[in-house]
Amino acid sequence: MENKTLIFLCLVLFFFCNWLIPVTDPTENCYALTAKEMLQAGDYFSPRIYGNFWYDKPIFFYWEILLAYKIFGVNEFALRFFPAVFATAGVFLTYFFTTKIFNKQVGFTAAVILATSPEYWYIAHAIITDMTLFCAISTTLMTFFLSYTEKNPKYLYVAFAAAGVAVLTKGPIGFLLPGLIIFLFLISQRDLKYLLRLEILKGAAIMLAIISTWYLPMYLIHGQQFLTDFIGVHNFLRATVSEHPQYDVWYYYAVVFLIGFFPWLLALIRIKKLPPLDSRRRFLIIWAATVFVVFQSFATKYPTYTLPYMMPIAILFGEYFSERQKIFQRIAAAMVVFFTAGIFVALPICETNSHKETAKIILPLADEKTCVVSYGQAYAGSLVFYSGLTVYRLEETEKIAKLKPAEMKWTTTNVMPFLDFKDLPAEKVIAVVEKNFELKFLELAKGNWQLVAELPEYKIFIKN
Repeated sequence: MENKTLIFLCLVLFFFCNWLIPVTDPTENCYALTAKEMLQAGDYFSPRIYGNFWYDKPIFFYWEILLAYKIFGVNEFALRFFPAVFATAGVFLTYFFTTKIFNKQVGFTAAVILATSPEYWYIAHAIITDMTLFCAISTTLMTFFLSYTEKNPKYLYVAFAAAGVAVLTKGPIGFLLPGLIIFLFLISQRDLKYLLRLEILKGAAIMLAIISTWYLPMYLIHGQQFLTDFIGVHNFLRATVSEHPQYDVWYYYAVVFLIGFFPWLLALIRIKKLPPLDSRRRFLIIWAATVFVVFQSFATKYPTYTLPYMMPIAILFGEYFSERQKIFQRIAAAMVVFFTAGIFVALPICETNSHKETAKIILPLADEKTCVVSYGQAYAGSLVFYSGLTVYRLEETEKIAKLKPAEMKWTTTNVMPFLDFKDLPAEKVIAVVEKNFELKFLELAKGNWQLVAELPEYKIFIKN
């Protein structure tokens, strides 16, 4: 009964209306377009975007999208299919693990709490790597704990294999984060000698074998540039230099937690007596706290980074709500209704942050000689995805010099084609301009521009 209920819940929460949600800027378009260009090039190994090799993320999530493209075609449902699949897997992993270490009632309660938490629901729909990483890291930590408590080395091999998938999904953090959590737990158990077991070496060999299927050939093909961009910029620089300095504040993830777990965090207010701190609860607390502290210490902050702490917190909350079924059922039902209706609120927001409609307007106006440019703060990456056209980022000369990719700087990510105002063609130009930049655009762009269409955030001009 529990399995059927969870399947129905996941279908409603994670798959419903996925085919209607357009690809958004500035993040989702990168994954959608990269996989699309890999598919067009027939290269399923080296990520590429705007015709350039692209070392932002490892390969595993792109493989998921490519597989979905092959099955469903290049569309929104394909792009959101595997995030929803892994979100469903995460719910069942929570149920399985919690049932093993507590009981079925706590397991079911924890799984529902996870599925109906705002942060989890959001990431289950997002075209990003984080849900796959969540499942890989969670599997690593779950199977380690089961191996440790049940003295079953087979679980340990699964843990290392899952860590290998995590590294293929996000990079070294896929191993370093669960490794740190396990290390701190063993310290709390006064059992560091566990790390000397032969199974650890065998498991590490399994993990390295999985990792080497992509990292080694990538280095052999692309050499030092791969290491500099991927390890240097997208891992070391991400931890030490904020990509978005305005979010680098001490309370950032506290706010994410309050929003991401509402209203289940009411349990924190209502708890009067804490259960005994045995090895199960200690492991869960170390797991959640380590994720929070590690990412809070990173210079670059995103609301999705702390997703790996959601399983242990959901389990701890599940233990509380499993004994209070009436309030649990009411909150769960309210959240299902809220999210089912919320998808229709999210749709216009996503449409505002997507160039799907822009592409529909532009395509009938453009031919092989038309130059398409984008001007404003956000580059119109989703326009490239939906239109298949080359879209130049229009900028002034001095800004282009500052924005062009440079080694070990965040500008490395600016791999889109640029065009200087002074190099604009005399005719056959379509310009997509953010409304806040309209006056500056008309001042700098010479010629007679005609307004073709007006969207909520953009205006489309044409010069014939």
